[in-house]
Amino acid sequence: MTYDIEIEDVEYLRHGDRPLLARLFKPRGSGPFPLVVELHGGAWCRGNRLNDSPINEPLAKSGVVVAALDFRMPPEAPYPASVADINYAIRLLKTRATALGSRPDLVGVLGTSSGAHQAILVGMRPHDRRYAAIPLPAGLPAADASVRCAVLCWPVIDPLARYHYVKKLKAGGPPYPEVVDRVLPCHDQFWQTEEAMAEGNPVQALERGERVALPPVLYLQGTRDQAHPRADLDRFVARYRAVGGEVELELFEGESEGFIIRNPSSPAAVRAVDKIVEFVRKRIW
Repeated sequence: MTYDIEIEDVEYLRHGDRPLLARLFKPRGSGPFPLVVELHGGAWCRGNRLNDSPINEPLAKSGVVVAALDFRMPPEAPYPASVADINYAIRLLKTRATALGSRPDLVGVLGTSSGAHQAILVGMRPHDRRYAAIPLPAGLPAADASVRCAVLCWPVIDPLARYHYVKKLKAGGPPYPEVVDRVLPCHDQFWQTEEAMAEGNPVQALERGERVALPPVLYLQGTRDQAHPRADLDRFVARYRAVGGEVELELFEGESEGFIIRNPSSPAAVRAVDKIVEFVRKRIW
């Protein structure tokens, strides 16, 4: 079934005189619908809530409320400011879920690239005090940032390993992939130290034996993606499954970084969005 949708921008949080907006994609219908909080990529330093509309619009038309977020980025604020904004948004949206046509227990998270990294980081650490540091407005019911599932589109799943990977490519001299110069400065601006890259790191959190939440994961990536090393993907999937987490891995032969966004009408992109719709409806209902 395909739904007509309403799209609107709302302010969900304000830092001083700086509003943060969420773009809401709402199916017209009786519901209750799943609600997915969506996080854009851009190496933690670029992009906005409009980036991933080629995913968000068809997902909403399938019968899912989508809230695509803006959040703080460098130079305004480094890690973990954006993660605190995201954690807050999940809690706030749970308090408003019924009014949006959903329910507080029907909330998942989705992200692309650095947004997917933050999606699983929040999903694994919903009660982290740093991430949950922004209080909800007075009078709202209590809510946590736990999610029913996480959809990860080509995540920077190990920020430290990716940092070392792009630094090695640059040290080898040109020609090297254009992604190197695009992402290397952003690693430094967002994380500031390699210690932070290791701490805010889903793969290394699992390898350290950290006690984390394990929402079911859908992991999508192209086999020709030069921005997100395959070895990091394999480490995450193996570790997540080893500690009892569920991962559905979907690899798209011949596709590169951002293939859904870059060419949303391609067969691979259409197949990927269909897989996202199927996973969300299966895991959140």
